Formats: sequence, C-alpha cells, structure tokens
Amino acid sequence: MKIGLLEDEVEQARNLSDALIEKGHTCEFFHNGQSFLYAVTHNSYDLLIMDWQLPDMEGTEALRDVRKELNWKIPVIFLTQRDSEEDIITALEAGADDYLVKPARIGELVARISALSRRTSTEEESKSETFTQGPFEIDMHARTIQCNGEPVPMTDKDFELAVFMFQNVGRLLSRNYLLERVWGVSSDLNTRTVDTHVSRLRRKLGIKPENGFRIKTIYQHGYRLETVAE
Repeated sequence: MKIGLLEDEVEQARNLSDALIEKGHTCEFFHNGQSFLYAVTHNSYDLLIMDWQLPDMEGTEALRDVRKELNWKIPVIFLTQRDSEEDIITALEAGADDYLVKPARIGELVARISALSRRTSTEEESKSETFTQGPFEIDMHARTIQCNGEPVPMTDKDFELAVFMFQNVGRLLSRNYLLERVWGVSSDLNTRTVDTHVSRLRRKLGIKPENGFRIKTIYQHGYRLETVAE
C-alpha cells in the first residue's frame, strides 16, 4: 500500500516509515499539516496515518479537511499519545477509522493496516458485481458498461480504467498511481499512456455535464472524476 504519514517528530517519522517499507509498503512522511494536506490533495494514497499534535494545526482539523475537500473514503489511522476515551471519540467522529496510542508497536500497526485494507476491499467487492453511477451501469462479471441503457464498446484496459475511476469518484488520481493500479506497472512508463486512455474514456462514455459527470484534469498531477449537479 502507498501510505501517507503525518508525524511532526522527524526521528519517529523516519523510523516508522522505514519499518513500514520493510513490511512491503511505500511510505511518504510529512511534518506539518499544511504540507500533508497539499500532498494528499495532489497525490494518491491507499491509507493515511496521522498524529494529533502538530506544529501548525491539530490532526483532527487536518482530517476534517481531508474528508471535506476530497470527499473520498481513504482509510485513516490516528497514532497519538492522547489516550482518553474523549480523545478517541473525537478522532473517530472527525473521520478516523482506527486509533492507536504511541509508542507504536509495528506488528500491531501492520495488522491494523491489513485489517483496514481487507475491509475496504470487501466493501468494494460487495458492491462491484453490478453498480450504477448516474446513467452508467457497470457489470463487473460481464465486463460491460452501458450509458442510458446503451452498451458502450470498450477494450479491456478502457473498461478497467473506467471501473477504477467510477469506484473513486471525487478522488484525485495521479497518473503514476493509475499506472500502478490499472496497468500494474511502475511509474517509469510514459504517463501519456494514461492521458490517451482518459481522453478516449471521455469520448466513448460521453462523460460530460449532461450525463452528470466530468473528468477534471489537475495540471501536472492527474485526473479526478467529479459529479456535476443538474
């Protein structure tokens, strides 16, 4: 998983990042709320680990901004020294999925990450056999997409990209992240491959405001499929 870590103590952040990398994850760490919020709104992560006490804001404030601005359900683990019941309730109500008290026990943290990953995957699978987004109906078993009841001819890769974007409406998806998750390749592949497929999706599926969606291009970063109010 690609993990974003918000931890103001530099040594702790490095140690935790190194431990997660040893367990097979990718981890990027940030030492203040502003740099963290900039990163999560311009890049893509599978899970966030957040501290509470930061030099420029509280972790709960940063989390509320993540949930408000991005409007997508990325798993979040709070990792902090604060351990009262009131603190735990506050963090969960702000949008955290799990809560761990420092010092972090790497084995337990990795287990919590795996559990959240499984839960997220199960939730996606439970709704992914056939699902609809506005006028679009996606059948995962038949690998078909219909728009307003009309089938849309698609290649396998176009279908996989469309499904991934419809499953992540409102989420900024960087080109490199799309290459990793849809193509299954490292980001050193020419990212124009992504641009070509996204352009083709717009045309084939008729992704436009009249159909309730648009694909917004985020300069130098990637794309976000957004709903458009009538």
